[in-house]
Amino acid sequence: MEWGRAKTILILSFLLLNVVLGVQLWSSRSDLLDLEASTSGAAAQELQRLLKSKNIQVPADIPKDVPKLKEIVAKFDEKLTPGLPVTLAAPFKFDPLISKSSGKDLMVRAGIPKADSYQFDPALSSNGKFVFHQLYGGFPMFEVQLELIEKNGLIAAYKQGFVEIKAEGDQKEQKVISPYTALQTLIENYLPAGSVITGVKLGYHGQMYNSQTLNMWPSWRVTIGNSSGDVYFVHAFSGAVEGPQKNK
Repeated sequence: MEWGRAKTILILSFLLLNVVLGVQLWSSRSDLLDLEASTSGAAAQELQRLLKSKNIQVPADIPKDVPKLKEIVAKFDEKLTPGLPVTLAAPFKFDPLISKSSGKDLMVRAGIPKADSYQFDPALSSNGKFVFHQLYGGFPMFEVQLELIEKNGLIAAYKQGFVEIKAEGDQKEQKVISPYTALQTLIENYLPAGSVITGVKLGYHGQMYNSQTLNMWPSWRVTIGNSSGDVYFVHAFSGAVEGPQKNK
């Protein structure tokens, strides 16, 4: 009888110990993330040292926020097929420098559906091609694009993808790693000396699960100013680097 009671106490003790260790592990990760966010000045100084040592240039407007995000699952609207250009009945003039605030109004008046759901992306726009990304929670989904196609100085056609968010991942929201951490990993292990980083942006990046479904996770997108227009994605939770992808 006494042995049975002792065994029960031991089992309960081990269960309680596992709970305590689990809480401590989660608290340690949370503390590390909070420390990273609160010491961005030191992280920025370390990044500055690394930039000088490899003669690498970065833009002045590196984001500072480290929000809490989670993975998402999106499904493409079958009525809006991104691979097929749609000719506009009434072409219009679009200048991103002049039309920055009125661009969405121009697209709505031209009959482009859901035009107010997108944000202009100057990093991917050039040579008569103007790229926009659909937003989710204020962040761009990099694989979901609206592309305006210019001909003879006017926007004559467009290609459009649009998604509905099916579900968010089961995991809890997590703070993303800071852009300084993402850049440090990228510069130390991937970029040659003398590289020019032209943009750093947080958004959702992912892969097609099937012909219509996208699994997407928070990522830092880093664009490089070289002849290939290299684009790197740094997973905003794990820091894993994907790239380079070409943007010509």
